[in-house]
Amino acid sequence: MIRRIEEKDYQDLKGIWESSVKSTHDFLKQEDFEFYKENLPNYFPHVTLFGFEFQNQLVGFLGVAEKNLEMLFIHNDFRRKGIGKLLLEFSIKELEVKSVDVNKQNQQAVDFYLSQGFAIVSLSEKDGEGKSYPILHLSL
Repeated sequence: MIRRIEEKDYQDLKGIWESSVKSTHDFLKQEDFEFYKENLPNYFPHVTLFGFEFQNQLVGFLGVAEKNLEMLFIHNDFRRKGIGKLLLEFSIKELEVKSVDVNKQNQQAVDFYLSQGFAIVSLSEKDGEGKSYPILHLSL
């Protein structure tokens, strides 16, 4: 079930994010992982958040701002079960998502978005925090 995220869910989102990033972002330096983990809740108020619940437990979430998918994370125990695709389809249909930015080094995510109809339109050498993690900008 997809539902809107409330502030009381933020702690669960942090756990989902950590599980997901540890299994998909092996290129992150440990100090950068800690930086993003600490700052993650600061991003939440700037995006529209929805989550996927399985047996009354949040297992994935997305965040959208200005028709851009800013975040999509699935707990590692629930990856490769179609939840990411369901959340992405929801974001496109209900939130009018037209674009997404993805770490170039996260090949699983790049492949996923390309398989869902996105195309690479540009590359930034640094991420939104100015760190040296190249970002691919994709669009439908």
